[in-house]
Amino acid sequence: MTKTQSVYAPTLRSISSVLLFIALWEFSVRFGWMPGKVFIPPFSEVIVEIWEMLFDNLLIDSYKSSFVRVMMGFLLGATSGILLGIWMGWNQKVYDWFKPIISILYPIPALGWLPLLMLIIGINEVLPVVIIFICSFFPIVYNTVKGIKEVKPEFINAARLLGANDFTVLKKVVIPQALPYIFIGLKLESGAAWRTVVAAEMIAIPTGIGALMMRAENLMRIDIILVCLIVLSLMCLIFENFFSYLEHKMTGKWN
Repeated sequence: MTKTQSVYAPTLRSISSVLLFIALWEFSVRFGWMPGKVFIPPFSEVIVEIWEMLFDNLLIDSYKSSFVRVMMGFLLGATSGILLGIWMGWNQKVYDWFKPIISILYPIPALGWLPLLMLIIGINEVLPVVIIFICSFFPIVYNTVKGIKEVKPEFINAARLLGANDFTVLKKVVIPQALPYIFIGLKLESGAAWRTVVAAEMIAIPTGIGALMMRAENLMRIDIILVCLIVLSLMCLIFENFFSYLEHKMTGKWN
């Protein structure tokens, strides 16, 4: 195997596995290897439905509603989580103050807050943003603190011996060393944000991908449900790969 072939082999295997899955889906329905066509449409019909939903803007409008909610909630949650995580990891007093609160609230699923927030906030555009904020905030705080705490003391001491002040040590030594942990949180929670918004829309919000899935369920439109699931899967994959690419660009030279 040449060097070029070895580089592209994993990608080719991944593409092949996806194509094989699609082929099995299509032919198992067409040839009756699965329960009838009424229950699970073949992949080709789902693609046709995607085109029709794009043409009449139904899918685009639903996607835009979910996308805006995810971006607002995730950006607020991730930014706040990283800042608080750095502060907690760097300052022991701040860590002692916030650690018990984070430990108590972190295990509660984001959707577990939904009934309470519906009573406090009401059913409006703020509700899903707050849910996604909660979904993103706590895990990213946890990963950021862990990353800061994992930095070896000898690196910090060496920087201080060379005359670096605390801010310089934090900026040049501690945060770069903690970036892999921070990106783990970002990658995991970027996908979780999409799963959370769809679940919240299915329960309480009348617009978005989740709400579209619920309307399709009432009409027994399995093809539309599958379209929504494909969109959800692609968004999770794109967001996680985006942060993987960003991590490689920021840490690839030394990680």
